[in-house]
Amino acid sequence: MEHAQEREACLEQTQKYHVKRPIYNQELLQGQLHRRERTPQTFRQRIAHSCRCSSKKAKSHLYSFLPILKWLPRYPVKEYLLGDIISGISTGVMQLPQGLAYALLAAVPPVFGLYSSFYPVFLYTFFGTSKHISIGTFAVISMMVGGVAVRVVPDEVVSVDLNSTNVTDLFAARDAERVQVAVTLALLSGIIQLCLGLLRFGFVAIYLTEPLVRGFTTAAAVHVFTSQLKYLLGVKTNRYSGPLSVIYSIAAVISEITTTNIASLIVGLTCIVMLLIGKEINLRFKKQLPVPIPMEIIVVIIGTGVSAGMNLTDSYGVDVVGNIPQGLRAPKVPEIQLIPTIFVDAVAIAIVGFSMAVSMAKIFALKHGYTIDGNQELIALGICNSVGSFFQSFTITCSMSRSLVQESTGGKTQIAGTLSSIMVLLVIVAIGYLFEPLPQTVLAAIVMVNLKGMFKQFGDIAHFWRISKIELVSTFVASLLLGLDYGLLTAVTFAMITIIYRTQSPQYRILGQIPDTDIYCDVEEYEEVGVRFSCIEQFYVFNQSKITGVICCLTLSHCAFSAVCLACTCTNDVEAGVKHEIANDELPVNGKFTSVDDSVQDRSPDELEYFVEPKTNVHSLILDFTPVNFVDSVGAKTLKSIIKEYKEVGVCVYIAGCNGPVMNELTRLNFFENTVTRDLLFHSIHDAVLACHVKDASASQTALDL
Repeated sequence: MEHAQEREACLEQTQKYHVKRPIYNQELLQGQLHRRERTPQTFRQRIAHSCRCSSKKAKSHLYSFLPILKWLPRYPVKEYLLGDIISGISTGVMQLPQGLAYALLAAVPPVFGLYSSFYPVFLYTFFGTSKHISIGTFAVISMMVGGVAVRVVPDEVVSVDLNSTNVTDLFAARDAERVQVAVTLALLSGIIQLCLGLLRFGFVAIYLTEPLVRGFTTAAAVHVFTSQLKYLLGVKTNRYSGPLSVIYSIAAVISEITTTNIASLIVGLTCIVMLLIGKEINLRFKKQLPVPIPMEIIVVIIGTGVSAGMNLTDSYGVDVVGNIPQGLRAPKVPEIQLIPTIFVDAVAIAIVGFSMAVSMAKIFALKHGYTIDGNQELIALGICNSVGSFFQSFTITCSMSRSLVQESTGGKTQIAGTLSSIMVLLVIVAIGYLFEPLPQTVLAAIVMVNLKGMFKQFGDIAHFWRISKIELVSTFVASLLLGLDYGLLTAVTFAMITIIYRTQSPQYRILGQIPDTDIYCDVEEYEEVGVRFSCIEQFYVFNQSKITGVICCLTLSHCAFSAVCLACTCTNDVEAGVKHEIANDELPVNGKFTSVDDSVQDRSPDELEYFVEPKTNVHSLILDFTPVNFVDSVGAKTLKSIIKEYKEVGVCVYIAGCNGPVMNELTRLNFFENTVTRDLLFHSIHDAVLACHVKDASASQTALDL
């Protein structure tokens, strides 16, 4: 009692509004509104307009294609230059060791990681729209590239002829072939990104949802980690790609565990400890440190010095980086004949690379208050990859760790990225040979420690499990077992299939009107009268038959109750009956019927549709089209058939909340003709309810007069 009084007092204190207006159906509302006059353009006029070029339009297109022309002339030297220099140096000292390390993931000699850290980074300065992301080698993309290279040029090619030819020449030939696969893959993925950007397909990234990306990158971290175990332990095993490659890699390492190189293991573990300590110091003293401690380059320098001083290669058999050619290579056309073999992989790599870059770019853009152009980012990445491939670089994208360093150390523009690429260039042309004694186990340690952030995503599994179990599990399992390329394609395909399945299984709710309001809520939560049917999916070819069956089943089963289904216009007696049924939980809940008469309960929707006659107290059926955003020709034809069939048995069908695009589509499909007119459509549910009340009262008065 006290709660009821408190609720009444609260209602009295709330603000109220009163509106007095006609009951609007679509025909009446359109009659009172004045549409803006628009002269439709012919196809020839649209083509002519798009091809017309003024100086202003040409300048706009040029600035869009080369964003550097817009921001460089306005570059505030005094405010930005110092921050960009510090940021560029800090990012460059990370770019160097990561370029060497991620080349191992890509299954190519380390020097090609340096090439990939110079050309694309320099090009992005001219074409990119993000001010803060660091373009270059990245673990996930490098791993995907390496998987393709190993599949096309497997280790077995070398092992067959180990006893017949010079082993060094065999490995050099194998590496040369893998380089050609990697650069051709960069060319093809770059062309795909460039075409998608020119066709304005920047929206494709939205199909890689957060649970899907988290599941994919977590599986990629497992792939990368297992691939580096052989280098950390110093064992000789083949590299595997494709389905079950993780299991094969672990099994191969375990089978050769007795041949572990102790010196390699000690050096690798020491580097891992140093890197973890350095990252922890940078994290804890972030505000006190002017720039992060560059532990990666420190580890590389120390590792190189120790290896050269102690002659680890000859004395202990530790594998080192080896030959690093001095200077840049002449441009070379990739091997085009490989394209059919790697096309599917290139599509996956192109989309994943763009998704990584644009998601990171959006984070920084939101933080610093500027906008990025997704289509231009596709074009920029496409140019970086395709042009870089002629200079022997493999596929690149945005690096998360370097981007965070570039932003946190004061980077304001891509001048910082340019400076970092110049640092890599100096190493290539001048001092690259100094890193030849660098142990491969040091690079493996750098790769493994940089996976720390990805492995932390295991802590988010519980969160994303609650949000989207299907996407998370399917992506993680598929990417882990089938490989990153086919795993991603499988996960995306599975996600699309689940979307199609969900649209074929329309959900609905039975709603009740809150007394003295125009608000309608779920009857499972509120015991109120006046119910309606709400389909919350698109009404199109794949689900129209199920929607039709649900409507018939709901209507006829409620007739067995002597109550009204889907009709918001009822007499007081019927309303009381409906309220009674709701109070006793005898209305359908989530599409399941309870306490229905046996003659109805035991029948299928098709039997109900053809053998059960509706009772006369059902006179109106209101369909809520508020959630509907798409109707195709089959859906329009089915809807028209529903209206006609119910009219034959004395039930009027009304549509409420139909939005403009759906209205235009129905008009285009010749939906409104003869028996189906615009006066059956209402602006809101409440308008339809009141119109049904008026019609019911008028019919009752006519019956009394007779």
